[in-house]
Amino acid sequence: MKKVLLIALCAMVIIGCTTKNEVNLMNINDFNAEVDGKKVSLYTLKNGFLTMQVTNYGGRVVSLWMPDNKGKSDNIVLGYDNIDKYINNKGERYLGAVVGRYANRIGHGEFMLDGKKYELYKNDHGNTLHGGEFGVDRVVWDVDSVTDNAIVLHVVLPDGLDGFPGNLDITMTYTLTPDNEFRVDYLAKTDAPTVCNLSHHSFFNMRGEGNGTVLDHELMINSASITPVDEKLIPTGEFLSVKGTPMDFTEAKPIGRDIEKDHPQMKYGGGYDFNWVLNKPMGEMGQAASVCEPASGRVMEVFTDQPGMQFYSGNFFEEKYCSFALETQLFPDSPNQPDFPSAVLRPGEEYHHTCIYKFSVK
Repeated sequence: MKKVLLIALCAMVIIGCTTKNEVNLMNINDFNAEVDGKKVSLYTLKNGFLTMQVTNYGGRVVSLWMPDNKGKSDNIVLGYDNIDKYINNKGERYLGAVVGRYANRIGHGEFMLDGKKYELYKNDHGNTLHGGEFGVDRVVWDVDSVTDNAIVLHVVLPDGLDGFPGNLDITMTYTLTPDNEFRVDYLAKTDAPTVCNLSHHSFFNMRGEGNGTVLDHELMINSASITPVDEKLIPTGEFLSVKGTPMDFTEAKPIGRDIEKDHPQMKYGGGYDFNWVLNKPMGEMGQAASVCEPASGRVMEVFTDQPGMQFYSGNFFEEKYCSFALETQLFPDSPNQPDFPSAVLRPGEEYHHTCIYKFSVK
């Protein structure tokens, strides 16, 4: 009898450990749909430390599970529990999505290219945000391949969509690497001169989705300046040193420390919503940021080959500051800013962009 009791107790311990690391995955049946005659589904990737679910509608990361310093797993990105909420969304449109063909804002919804003026769909106070009405977040991507830890997605944006020129052919790969990285690789080609700037738009809360604000998260951004904006969040074309401003994250500090400080730039965005100029050469991989949530010990580092990163502190959510986004990118409004890195892509050229979110626990 004692032997049986001992075996039962051991089993309870083992089950308890398993439950501690258990992840509550979304149901694939809640993501089966057709949009414009194309099949939408849900895919699960794992690497032993991270578990990620992705839908090919907008290339969205629906959930991303990781353990804390006590072994308890939480979903650290915001997402909906069924595909209808993404398709008929009346809240935050860009949850977990890839955005483009031009991520961030283009001022006045227009730009000149090779002497021709292009008028775009205006969806943000007279400007164009994240590609307009039908950006890559609102299309069904073809699934080229899926393995246990990677998915390759493909889409062609037609010439003239939302006013942009050229058929833009995009291949995007999500990989969970053995080094506990969520790696995003983009490759794009065009058949006519166009502009291209793609970015990933997951909203993170390292304490876990729905577990309060991110104001205590400690953030470091590898940057000495931002591209300041006007009242409509369009860059002025200047560069502003972060020294002595609330935008100074050169040393790690809580996101909430200076978020209510009286500064003209902070008033425009109602919090952080700026592009930081990264301290590294364009085209070379380097660290963009790191963030730590002290209670859970979860750490995320961001690496990229892009020149800029948009840090957005969830200012316009119903629950303010409940999440943050770190979007590696070219600079906003580059097509209208001659002193910014060029976003022009021409036939015969390739657009490449790698973004890595690397996770650990301390």
